Amino acid sequence: MAFASQGDTAEKQISFTEIGDGLYAFTAEGDPNSGVIIGDDSVMIVEAQATPRLAQKVIDCVRGVTDKPISHVVLTHYHAVRVLGASAFGAEQVIMSDAARGMVMERGQEDWDSEFQRFPRLFEGHESIPGLTFPTTTFSDSMTVYLGQRKVEIKQIGRAHTAGDSVIWVPDSQTMFTGDIVEYHSACYCGDGHFEEWGGTLDAVKAYDPQSIAPGRGDALVGRDMVDAALANTRDFVDSTYNAVKPIAAKGGSLKDAWDAVRAACDPKFKDYAIYEHCLPFNVARAYDEARGIVHPRIWTAERDLEMWAQLQG
Repeated sequence: MAFASQGDTAEKQISFTEIGDGLYAFTAEGDPNSGVIIGDDSVMIVEAQATPRLAQKVIDCVRGVTDKPISHVVLTHYHAVRVLGASAFGAEQVIMSDAARGMVMERGQEDWDSEFQRFPRLFEGHESIPGLTFPTTTFSDSMTVYLGQRKVEIKQIGRAHTAGDSVIWVPDSQTMFTGDIVEYHSACYCGDGHFEEWGGTLDAVKAYDPQSIAPGRGDALVGRDMVDAALANTRDFVDSTYNAVKPIAAKGGSLKDAWDAVRAACDPKFKDYAIYEHCLPFNVARAYDEARGIVHPRIWTAERDLEMWAQLQG
């Protein structure tokens, strides 16, 4: 039996939504989102897509609203579907947290091989990828970029989707680009996540009182009501997964037992979410590890993916 995502071949409809003054969310029905921040003289892109060919779709949208050069690309974490298209933008600076860069060094190639096997459609034009994406610029806690007078704050406010997650805050519009810390009607991918800390990181997002959010996947979140709904949904998804697994792990149950428990808890609420079936086995495996005290997420390799899947098939 194949991963659910290997059979997912349908083209997704792209939307390009203004979420603040000169701020846009590039979304595609649950595929990875990108963000656009237009400054006085230049443009910052948030998330680079999986390949240069897919990145070109973002560039085409940007060119529909501005001819300013793209000067910065910010990558909220290390995952292949987010970073391998970075070369297409021709930016002077590619920015990641130190922790995210460390994860590219530690597991970037394994992640690329693994994700490509799992979800081939997301790597359209993969032959155009020049290699792993490394940042030109890193930061350890926070950094500020001025696009002319426009202030952009790039921060680590907690671990969630990965250990290296960053958010991008544009104070003049009270708008945040969260990467995969927040999703909207899309499953959270938790295979490299930190379940125990994710809720606290969502609290840290909420403390900014964002008026708009560009989430990692799903529609742009415009207005407080939609922002609050997405934060609540994301929390419910992560907690429902982990709370189902903890008692299984505590009594020495198997990975398959954990899978059954998560299906029972999550299917009724989330089975219509984008990429739900794709994420589920990886989410269960990571929750099972974390509940058994494995704090540092184990590296997914193409081989490990298949071994885990075989275990779940019984």
